[in-house]
Amino acid sequence: MNAKKLRAAVTVLQSALILVMLLLVTSMILQINALQGTARVINYAGIVRGATQREVKLEVVGQPNDELIVYLDEILHGLKFGGGKYKLVSLNDEVYQNDLDIQMEYWQKLKAEIYRVRDHGYAQTDIVDLSEEYFRMADNTVSAAEEYSQSIAVVLRYLELGSTLDLTILILIMLTRSLETMRMRRHNSQLEQKAFTDQHTGLPNKGRCEAFFTDEALMQRPVACIVFDLNNLKTTNDTLGHSVGDQLILNFARLLRNAVPAPNFVGRYGGDEFMAVICDASREKTEAILNRLEKDVKNFNQLHHGGGQFVEVSYACGCALSTEFPNCSFRVLFDQADKHMYENKMAKRMQRVRSE
Repeated sequence: MNAKKLRAAVTVLQSALILVMLLLVTSMILQINALQGTARVINYAGIVRGATQREVKLEVVGQPNDELIVYLDEILHGLKFGGGKYKLVSLNDEVYQNDLDIQMEYWQKLKAEIYRVRDHGYAQTDIVDLSEEYFRMADNTVSAAEEYSQSIAVVLRYLELGSTLDLTILILIMLTRSLETMRMRRHNSQLEQKAFTDQHTGLPNKGRCEAFFTDEALMQRPVACIVFDLNNLKTTNDTLGHSVGDQLILNFARLLRNAVPAPNFVGRYGGDEFMAVICDASREKTEAILNRLEKDVKNFNQLHHGGGQFVEVSYACGCALSTEFPNCSFRVLFDQADKHMYENKMAKRMQRVRSE
């Protein structure tokens, strides 16, 4: 229950972080839009400051320049209202706007003084003092624009830090969830493998064997089914005990798995029954596998004969090939192999009776 609550809390946290990230990105976009054109404003505000001084000097030396005055008027109008000939932006900053209003108002006074210079000469006017005062005001406007730009840059830095932190936490959450998903998949895979594995032999169990009964794709190519049955398991369990019987089962499972080459299937179908599925099978290939198993079992019995409570491995088997039963299902193929196994078992039993 606590794990469920924790997962729910993490999900809520992840959703909140995504929402915060969207808000941060939106704020960054707005700040960037506000910052766009600021550098151009600062540049042209500085041009006004310097060009006005040049205009005053020209007037003082008797070289009036109406084009320069018009140029300054156009820049100031663009700085105040945006757009215009120089495609400037109007900064949304109260300090800057106030300083710009004072500067523009004083510009009108300075222009009037410039026209007086033209009529009466600069010695009869306050043009120099007024230009100095105007320079100070223009300097204030430039400083206000720079501070506005700097304040936006500071906000952007904080937004970037917030976004980085938010993204880092999101990545950590996603990595944690990915690792948890991988762990769960591995755990589920282990459970599934355990559910379809015979714990004593390590081979696939009956449930995995029977999965072939519904595998339609398997029958699209030549396949052989071989069914095996240990001959003496019940007698061994009754006379020597189940531990010896378990060892007999394990011995045969190892011999069978070794004789049937991978990736062909070998599984334990029941207590003393085993099943092999040979893909791309032919009669020759199947018989070669059975001959190898017979040889391995014979060698194994000879090697361990007479040792303690050793019980020789003895088995019956039967096989069926899909090429010999056209259009059949694997269930039918298994039944045919099982039938042949019992026939083989009975034949070996009759052979032992005759020999006795």
